[in-house]
Formats: sequence, structure tokens, C-alpha cells
Amino acid sequence: MREKDAWVMNGFAGILAIIVLLAVTVFSFFQEYFVLGAISLILAVALGSGVTLVQPNQSVVVIFLGKYMGSIRKEGIAITVPFSNRRTISLRVRNFNSKRLKVNDVNGNPIEIAAVIVFKVVDSAKAVFDVDRYENFVEIQSETAIRAVATKYPYDTFTENEMTLRGNAEEVSDHLAKDLQERLTVSGVEIIETRLTHLAYSTEIAQAMLQRQQASAIIAARKQIVEGAVGMVQDAIEQLERDGIVDLDEERRVAMTNNLLVSIVSDHGTQPVVNTGTLYQ
Repeated sequence: MREKDAWVMNGFAGILAIIVLLAVTVFSFFQEYFVLGAISLILAVALGSGVTLVQPNQSVVVIFLGKYMGSIRKEGIAITVPFSNRRTISLRVRNFNSKRLKVNDVNGNPIEIAAVIVFKVVDSAKAVFDVDRYENFVEIQSETAIRAVATKYPYDTFTENEMTLRGNAEEVSDHLAKDLQERLTVSGVEIIETRLTHLAYSTEIAQAMLQRQQASAIIAARKQIVEGAVGMVQDAIEQLERDGIVDLDEERRVAMTNNLLVSIVSDHGTQPVVNTGTLYQ
């Protein structure tokens, strides 16, 4: 089923024609021209049954004796197929907020996810005839697509080259929009935008995952501190030897490296120790 233009007549011209036909009907009955009057009345009633009002960003689907006759998109008043059924479909942009869905990510962790879907109808014929109540169809297919996308990615990861729901929201939203568009094409609906509005671990594992994230953050911070400290110690020893301030053998170099690393990496202030002797006493 594809949308096509229905037969229409200019609404103002049609109303003028109805007035003229009614006038002819009255005149004919007064002059006792009953056949002419009856014909004029039937034509006036037929035209009057086809009067249709179309608002901006709306489409009127015209059905006559169970057959799709076409759609009217031009706003204003029009005369269409007489004695036809007409159904108005909104072409305006609309939002759909999904419920908070509980699903398992690709690693099997239970998460809560929700999204907002921005869509509009682009083919009124498909929206009316190819699916039953397209609004419910959009809602159900949206939740199905959200579940499908959520199961393809981990909520979070500790490697830099893996796509995640939390760290790649833009890419995940694009994937969701593409998947959802494939599902809704049959209903004549176009997906304009999708955005994740809620993403969190499920309550039963939220505390454990928070501790895991904290531990990972501490490890990453410690790694960066150690890498920086090693560089600082190396630069300090090289500068001391280059300036001729000290002349360190292998054992003294190891001891100084150890002392500098402890003082830099330690969480607490270091306590100075005065050595009145030497390393060899």
C-alpha cells in the first residue's frame, strides 16, 4: 500500500456549487419542476457529503466502499469523493518516551534502560492499512528495538577499544535509530531521532558494580602516579649526576630511587630520617 492523491475539488467552489444547486432545488419545487428539483437536491447532498477540512500537517485518508481512494494533504477546505469515509492522520512530529526496561547487557549484567523516540508519519496509507493502530505499533517496536540494542553492548568496560552503552551513547543511539527505522518502515513512520534517557545498573547489582568502578578508578590512578613518579625519579638522578652534585654507584642509585619513589607515591607525608653514617656501616 502506497499513499496517493485523492480526487478533490476546490472547497469554496464546491460550497458555491452547493448553494446554487439548493437555489435551483427551491426554485424548481416552486415551479413544480420536481424532477429537476430532485436531481439538484441529490447533487447538492452528494457534494455536501464530501466537504472535508484539512489542518496544517494533517492528512485525510479517503475510503469509499472499502476501497482506498487516496489521501488529501493540502490544507484548507475541499470537496472529495461523496459518501466516503475519511480518517484524519497527524503528520506532526511526536515524541514517545519508553518505559524503563530491565534487560541484560552483552555480559549478562542486569541494567535499566529507557529512550525517547522522535518520529512522524510520512505515508498515511501505510499507517492506516498496513498496521493496526500505528501508535501502538510504534510503542511496541520501540521497546523491542531498545531491548535488542541493549543486549549487543556491555554497560561499561575497562578497555579503551570496546563500545559501551555508557561511554558511546551517540553511537548506540544511532544504532537504535537505524534498527527502529527498519522495523517501522512498514507502518509509514520515519524516525527523526532517538536518545537514551535512562541508563543504570539494576538495583540488585548497583552497589557491587559501584565498588568495581571505584576499584578500577583507583588502579588507573595508581598506575598513572607510578608512571609519573618513575619519570620524575629518573630525571632527578640524571640531573644530579649531570651537574656533578653526587656520584652514585649502583647500590646508592637503588637506595635513592627507592627513597624518591616512596616519598612521591606515598599517600601520607614522608618522615625524614637523618643518616649519620653511610650505607656500608
